[in-house]
Amino acid sequence: MSEQLETATVGGGCFWCTEAVFERVKGVHDVVSGYAGGHVENPSYREVTTGDTGHAEVIQVTYNPEEVNYEDLLEIFFRTHNPTTLNRQGADVGPQYRSIVLPSNEEQREIAESVKSELDNADIWDDPIVTEIQPLDTFYVAEDYHQDYYENNSNQMYCQVVIVPKLEKFEKLFKDRVAERES
Repeated sequence: MSEQLETATVGGGCFWCTEAVFERVKGVHDVVSGYAGGHVENPSYREVTTGDTGHAEVIQVTYNPEEVNYEDLLEIFFRTHNPTTLNRQGADVGPQYRSIVLPSNEEQREIAESVKSELDNADIWDDPIVTEIQPLDTFYVAEDYHQDYYENNSNQMYCQVVIVPKLEKFEKLFKDRVAERES
């Protein structure tokens, strides 16, 4: 029996951080960093960092819905970044770092709206969730050096200071969702 894989596209600040978290989720088969949500075709990292393309740094997650469902992926997404800050995650500032969910169909959109509403009403954060929910138009794959960034650069200061705490938060909040890692 072949697996029927699905995709989810989200952005929660720097894609290096979001990618590192989702690469550790049980049921996720692949995570690709890229750009979406804007108006410029085939944008480069340099263009996206200007904040003028309309694109956000996002990841596209390929997952097996029999192992992890879309709702669970969204809960992990919302709980491992700050969805209440507009166009900002920590020191990363600009519309390219906005919190965004890009559903690829109506079912995903409905689930995204529901999860956002439930979490907003759960009073987890002091401020309301500002995450955009916008239909996925086109996903553009980021340059090769952005792929698997944490895995390839884990000793870099940004990784140690910004990514490691997100990974620790994920592992604490979602113990049952952490994939076993190869040594």
